[in-house]
Amino acid sequence: MTRRIRLIADDYGLAPGVSAGILDLLDRGRLTGTSCMTGFPEWPDAAARIKPLCGRAAVGLHLTLTDQPAVTGRSSLAPQGRLPPLRSLALPVLRGSIDERDVRAELDAQYSRFVKALGRRPDFIDGHQHVHFLPVVRKWLRAHFSEAGGQPALRGAPALGDAVVAPKVAAIAAVAAGFNRSMARAGFTLFEPLAGIYDWRQPERFAPVLQAALEALPERGLFMCHPGHVDETLRARDPMQGVREVEYAVLASDAFGASLARAGVEIMDGKG
Repeated sequence: MTRRIRLIADDYGLAPGVSAGILDLLDRGRLTGTSCMTGFPEWPDAAARIKPLCGRAAVGLHLTLTDQPAVTGRSSLAPQGRLPPLRSLALPVLRGSIDERDVRAELDAQYSRFVKALGRRPDFIDGHQHVHFLPVVRKWLRAHFSEAGGQPALRGAPALGDAVVAPKVAAIAAVAAGFNRSMARAGFTLFEPLAGIYDWRQPERFAPVLQAALEALPERGLFMCHPGHVDETLRARDPMQGVREVEYAVLASDAFGASLARAGVEIMDGKG
């Protein structure tokens, strides 16, 4: 019996080369969908290229609160107009040195840019560096979508597994504690369990982690990935570079297609 899983690429809209690689994989049927970063100047053009795929592919919003320019400009969240590193986000929000209203304003702005460019709500929502698990973002999700209705799906917590990345998975799981239960109670659908976490500084780890997911993920489980092509824009914006080419090559390969067949696995489309 065929088992269906979701493969979702993060970071559509981060740079033209990343977006081009993701679009190619969507055309090949090697991805279920992608989550979009809407804060960059190229977003309207990137949105125009993916808009024809809406419905066939799952197109989501990749909430971004770290390391990139803030859509809302300067605030307690981004004093110089740039979002803080992850380590400088969670505790300052809890301690009140970052005003939750500024966080909510940034999330509202990114969401509005998605809807304006694509003329529709996101199919799902997740977060750059898993920021959607943070309490302030959980509150925004519940408040925003209880008022708006038509709740999108959410990326759920990771599955514990590979011993090589167990500390990283455990750290993310700790931040995500209670997320699945509380958000399901609020009416959201969860894409779970989450696989695909590994040390991206070791690109050779991607193929084994992907293979393990093909063998172990349950029906409708989620594997996240970060494929794309490196260009000058990406080099200026993000340290995760060459590994994106590795992920793209693995996902586009005939060997991956053969692995899917051997495992009895199909990649879900956006209608599932």
